[in-house]
Amino acid sequence: MAFIAPSILSADFLHLSRDVEMINQSEADWFHLDVMDGRFVPNISFGLPVISAIKREAKKTLDVHLMIEEPGKYAEDFKKAGADILSVHIEACPHLHRNLQQIKSLGMKSGVAINPHTPVETMFDVLHDIDVVCMMSVNPGFGGQKFIPHTLQKITKLKAEIKRRGLNTLIEIDGGVTLENASEIILAGADVLVAGNTVFASSDPLATIAQLKQC
Repeated sequence: MAFIAPSILSADFLHLSRDVEMINQSEADWFHLDVMDGRFVPNISFGLPVISAIKREAKKTLDVHLMIEEPGKYAEDFKKAGADILSVHIEACPHLHRNLQQIKSLGMKSGVAINPHTPVETMFDVLHDIDVVCMMSVNPGFGGQKFIPHTLQKITKLKAEIKRRGLNTLIEIDGGVTLENASEIILAGADVLVAGNTVFASSDPLATIAQLKQC
């Protein structure tokens, strides 16, 4: 049974407190928070003040996904804002090992996000330092995109390496997760499903989260 992490990017920001409470009451496991800077990805989302506000109400893990340049400059700030898991993009980190050590030293779980074009082998040398691999199954920057099928092969390859080494690294899939493809994604080896539009565009988000939890 996978962890479910509704993506706040798809929430109603006019009624954010309501949506946070919905997740608190649901069977979801994490809050997924996408931070975009308009440089690493062609969009700007939200930052530290919003995360701090969510932290005051959230009763579950805050999974913060940094789609930003130079994430090391802000790791301490995101810890103070309430991040429990902090994921940085391998493509934005020329000194990834240093970034991972920084995140761990601040008391957060370390995450590495990879774009659809990036081979999973690029993180093998530091895989033992990664708690969560956030695998992008769409091109990052915008919600509502379709799942890229090749992601399934990447999941299978990464899962095999994690098992071979006896690691506890979780595979998180971010982008295009639906009720229709969730089971196939989990079967490939995913441990965490990020769901944005699938949850927040649903007429019954609580029921949709419950359905995803049963996949």
